[in-house]
Amino acid sequence: MELQGKVALITGAGSGIGKAAALRFAREGAMVGVLSHTEEEIRKTSEEIGRSGGKAIPLVADVADDGQMRKAIGDLVEAYGRLDIVLANAGINGVWAPIDELQPEEWDRTINTNLRGTYLTLHHAVPHLKQAGGSIIITASINGSRTFTSAGATAYSVTKAGQVAMAQMLAVELAKHRIRVNAVCPGRIDTEIQKNTQKRNTEEAKVPAEYPQGPIPLTGSEAGTSEDVAELVLFLASDRSRHITGTPVWIDGGQSLLV
Repeated sequence: MELQGKVALITGAGSGIGKAAALRFAREGAMVGVLSHTEEEIRKTSEEIGRSGGKAIPLVADVADDGQMRKAIGDLVEAYGRLDIVLANAGINGVWAPIDELQPEEWDRTINTNLRGTYLTLHHAVPHLKQAGGSIIITASINGSRTFTSAGATAYSVTKAGQVAMAQMLAVELAKHRIRVNAVCPGRIDTEIQKNTQKRNTEEAKVPAEYPQGPIPLTGSEAGTSEDVAELVLFLASDRSRHITGTPVWIDGGQSLLV
């Protein structure tokens, strides 16, 4: 029970990495605020935690909406009295298209969800974390931090690079408050996010990349799992990582080392 008595906020907790982390945190004793703009998803996550003997509260909010995020985090702290851990995980792949075809509204949606959403999550969470210190983990990606071969993914990659920079800037800024800030950078993971990606004429932006002996050195054609990432997030949330801050951790089976 590494997180016994701790309170955690997880955005994008209705599915994928966010849900896996919420379930994992709850098994370790954390009280979890599961947040998403999709109410049905987070109610299912919250109920699943409850059936397993854990504690969770569903929080419905759009991470890019200032007022909604202020209220959601306020409701979490009111319910459990404190905040110790934040997993800023909510994000979208958005539209992948050549830069001259990517429309301003498509660019804005990706930037608003991924970067503004991360900013607002931390903007409203940090005042509570300052009370006793804690851990912030941001879900970034190998895209924009190690790899640049996803054709048309400019907006997405920019947000992921920005999240890594945000983690490193805030690691310095918040250290005096005993708040650690790290980023996890997954490669190919078995989540629904790829299915929700809209690709348009990406062949125009594509440059061929060859992978020796399969796309992922560690596992070949087998993607990582949300649970794999949840284990890394648990480590970064726990006291086992007490001297780690400002660090991006790539979790991709070596995928990003090939391109």
